[in-house]
Amino acid sequence: MFPIHRPKRLRKTEFLRALIRETSINKRDLIYPLFVTTGHGIKKEIDAMPGCYQMSIDCIVEEVESVRSLGILGVILFGIPDHKDPFGSDAYSDEGIIQTAVREIKSKVKDILIITDVCLCEYTDHGHCGIISNGMIDNDKTIQILAMSAVSHARAGADIVAPSDMMDGRVKAIRNALDSEGFIDIPIMSYSAKYASAFYGPFREAAKSAPMFGDRRSYQMDPSNRREALREVALDIEEGADIVMVKPALSYLDVISDVKSYFSVPVAAYNVSGEYAMIKAGGRLGWIDEYRVMMEVVTSIKRAGADIIITYFAKDIVKVLSEDGI
Repeated sequence: MFPIHRPKRLRKTEFLRALIRETSINKRDLIYPLFVTTGHGIKKEIDAMPGCYQMSIDCIVEEVESVRSLGILGVILFGIPDHKDPFGSDAYSDEGIIQTAVREIKSKVKDILIITDVCLCEYTDHGHCGIISNGMIDNDKTIQILAMSAVSHARAGADIVAPSDMMDGRVKAIRNALDSEGFIDIPIMSYSAKYASAFYGPFREAAKSAPMFGDRRSYQMDPSNRREALREVALDIEEGADIVMVKPALSYLDVISDVKSYFSVPVAAYNVSGEYAMIKAGGRLGWIDEYRVMMEVVTSIKRAGADIIITYFAKDIVKVLSEDGI
């Protein structure tokens, strides 16, 4: 006898599949990362990240206008300054590359969220995310500079600041600094569970932020640790984080799920450069269907519990959604 229950009845057509779909991607879920460099008229494709560019501020403004026209609600900016020094001084200068870009975008583009990455790796001449003292990262000196950077970003007009350094206590330091300067309504989106991942390689090319010595395993999380992520997230929420982030996304879906289950704040996930590069490379070689794999990956991130997905695929995802009539 055949079974009474036939689940595949509801898989027969696309309309049926869409009707009962448990997880859906919406363009409002997406944040698009952008790399800002100095100069004028510069739009240089990043070798390991086809379709992504280092852009001067004038080109960034055009790109943000294009992104907003697609219905994407926000971008996150990473700076590539001309000047780098041991203290990452361009990170907290009111005339820095990010601060200048934020002001220009805000003057030209309406109704889009501008998120700024708060870290020192793009600004220090040694490429680490903090200040070096006696050959080691000085956590407490670093968080003072991060707080100065966040205030400078807010002063320029940033809507959200996003510390990505993984220093202890930096969320509290940033919150206190923002509040003392009158920026009590600026949210903090903290990279709360940021792993020392091999998937960051293409980003370091894009942002020119590879460390000149050693690595970042002394302050970014061990990829083997799951429970530690919950401790990190809990500390950041206690210190004042409004949104918490897991980075990378694809190899840490279990962590995203845990964070979503344990905490009631919005959860972001970063679909990072290496994840993007693998799919792009496989698609170009004809080994995979690039767009189907892209949508499967981003759906898995959403299904795991992410409310916000930062992804270099954002524009391509919107294209697929539009073609699907969504």
